[in-house]
Amino acid sequence: MEFNWLEDFLALAEAGNFSRAAEARHMTQPAFSRRIRALEDWAGVMLFDRSAQPVKLTAAGEQFMPAVRDMLRRLAQARDEARQAEQAETATLIFAATQALSLTFFPGWLRGLDIAARLGAIRLMSGSMQAGEEALLQGQSQFLLCHGHDAVANRLPPDRFLYRRLAQDRLLPVCAPDANGGPSHALDGAKQPLPYLAYAEDSGLGRIVTAMLGRRETSLPLRVSFIAPQGTVLRAMARDGRGIAWLPDSLIEDDLAAKTLVLAGDEAWIIPVDIRLYRQRERGTRIAEDFWSAVQEA
Repeated sequence: MEFNWLEDFLALAEAGNFSRAAEARHMTQPAFSRRIRALEDWAGVMLFDRSAQPVKLTAAGEQFMPAVRDMLRRLAQARDEARQAEQAETATLIFAATQALSLTFFPGWLRGLDIAARLGAIRLMSGSMQAGEEALLQGQSQFLLCHGHDAVANRLPPDRFLYRRLAQDRLLPVCAPDANGGPSHALDGAKQPLPYLAYAEDSGLGRIVTAMLGRRETSLPLRVSFIAPQGTVLRAMARDGRGIAWLPDSLIEDDLAAKTLVLAGDEAWIIPVDIRLYRQRERGTRIAEDFWSAVQEA
């Protein structure tokens, strides 16, 4: 059964004449008659009394009429709701971002783009690097804002995804100050292993720190004393004097200025990183493409 037959049924019931109904449905009368007959064959009953003038519904047709009207109404409503949902989705920009950047970098960066004032709704999903990668891989977000390093791979293959470098950041080894304002845990010259506040395995920053420290020729004077997925948690632990953490400069610049955190080592221990915006290579929605163009121009 084709849904067009239901509209044919209503047209004939309202017109009471095959010729006028066929004209209203923009087809020839023979073709229209065949479709009415096909609907009756599907229903297994005669729906119209053709001996009457004008053509009238049979008792079966009268019984069939409310269901036809309700079905067409529901279909039209479902179509409209689907279109509205698509319009709302295409008018929404969906970002995944690592927690640190969603707190520090994202608001000011977005405000600085020329297109920001013309954007519609924006949805931000903040979490781990692994969660952000999964959201982009599954098409649940259009963009991923994260830290990156050329020497450390992620789960976004370059044949499917591309990125734009937005800014530079640094991962600084920091700890709480001692009574004299120096580092309470100093990397340089340490003779005993120092407490290390590490990122969890699903953290992108954790991947970078682990890879870059692993490339050092000398053994590290560190022992893992605490693990957490978010830099904000490691920051709180470091401020509390629990050990050394490699934290983004963008996250702790206020702490460094207030001297609630201090550097635990010299420049050799600092890890430079990018702030990147990833997207799929295939073309996205109009508003997503407009946004990407604005990012490239900026």
